Amino acid sequence: MNEMKSRILQLESEIIDMIKTLSKIESIYNSYNDRLSDDTDLRNAVMLTDIFVNYYNCIETIFFRISTFFENNLSKDRWHSDLLKKMRIKMNGIREKVITDQTFSILDEFRRFRHFKRYYYDYSYDREKLNYLQKKFDQLVSNIHNDINNFIEFLRSLND
Repeated sequence: MNEMKSRILQLESEIIDMIKTLSKIESIYNSYNDRLSDDTDLRNAVMLTDIFVNYYNCIETIFFRISTFFENNLSKDRWHSDLLKKMRIKMNGIREKVITDQTFSILDEFRRFRHFKRYYYDYSYDREKLNYLQKKFDQLVSNIHNDINNFIEFLRSLND
């Protein structure tokens, strides 16, 4: 097996492994979903926030691995938003786009939320925002799996 095929298989394996992590987070979310809508319980808000942040972090790790494999050209100042933007574009002759524009829009909401949460230490949560993100999360779960599976098919086509 040549080196490029080996590297592509490694990237595919890493992505598949991280998809398993996404699925675990989704299972946790689904097992608590009915209780998480209780606006009066602070623990629910903390749990939701943790789920959203961890889910986004896992997706961002997938994107970072893809970026490193294909281009690794991210700005130092705004690399999180730069990375997300690059995942929605096709790089002719290099790689297909990783996510659709719709998925990008949803993920950008979660990226901004994660950034906010990183620097916000209080436990006063905006339940309207969390309820909004719950609706977006349900859309994201479906979209991200479709998008990543399409990208894996692209990777496999490189080894044909």
